[in-house]
Amino acid sequence: MTNERVVIVTGGGSGIGAATTRLLRENGHHVIVSGRRAEPLRLLEQETGALAYPSDVGDPDAADGLVRTALAAHGRLDGLVLNAGIGRGGTVGDMSLEDWDNVMRTNVTGPLLLLRAAIPHLLEARGSVVAVASVSALRNGASNAPYAASKAALLQLCRSVAVDYGRQGVRANIVCPSWVRTEMADRRMARFAQEADLKDSSVESAYQEATRLLPMGRPGDPREIAEAISWLLSPAASYVNGAVLTLDGGATALDPGTLAFDFHIAPREGAEV
Repeated sequence: MTNERVVIVTGGGSGIGAATTRLLRENGHHVIVSGRRAEPLRLLEQETGALAYPSDVGDPDAADGLVRTALAAHGRLDGLVLNAGIGRGGTVGDMSLEDWDNVMRTNVTGPLLLLRAAIPHLLEARGSVVAVASVSALRNGASNAPYAASKAALLQLCRSVAVDYGRQGVRANIVCPSWVRTEMADRRMARFAQEADLKDSSVESAYQEATRLLPMGRPGDPREIAEAISWLLSPAASYVNGAVLTLDGGATALDPGTLAFDFHIAPREGAEV
């Protein structure tokens, strides 16, 4: 197809990254999909025809190798989806420095290394970058210091690309999802179900509880996030640069101070009041 693009997707073994890879391939684009776990990438390669490149882009050599692989396979690079990320909790007073370093290395330093390797080729192609941050970059929660700080840093890193390279034709935008049904979120919901002593201790109940105050009242689906990423990468978003798109079911539109006036809201069974 005449408008096919070459896109690198990190964190592509599951969740948002895998959904984005599938959608881009359905639309006829070439995808080089990266992640730390080789087996999910190989399965995705077999399913979609994307080129799997198992790697840890927090390693400078791996980041360079990922870009070189894209160029060797397709001769150009048009897009970059910075989706690889990990989550660790903790307050400033009790989080471990090891958790802090690991989160920053994966969520901030990895994207920086890949951007540095990719920028010359994105400039040549007048390409586009989409970073997958989180509503945690904009709003915070309890015991979330490492993750929230890393996603806020990723947001501004991507906006720096928008500001510094926009005149040369490179666009960079950020999506900020709330809860999305992914493997990573499923693990957190499984812990929450136990911690909150929910009735059936199921992941489904945990998602319902975690999203019941959202205006849409449900978690997102990875495909919904992928659709927004695909649009931001495309020429249809040609004047969108440095934007922060919240994909959160209305979470950031809600004023928590008004919740007390909704008399339909009640504490979950067994919760302290």
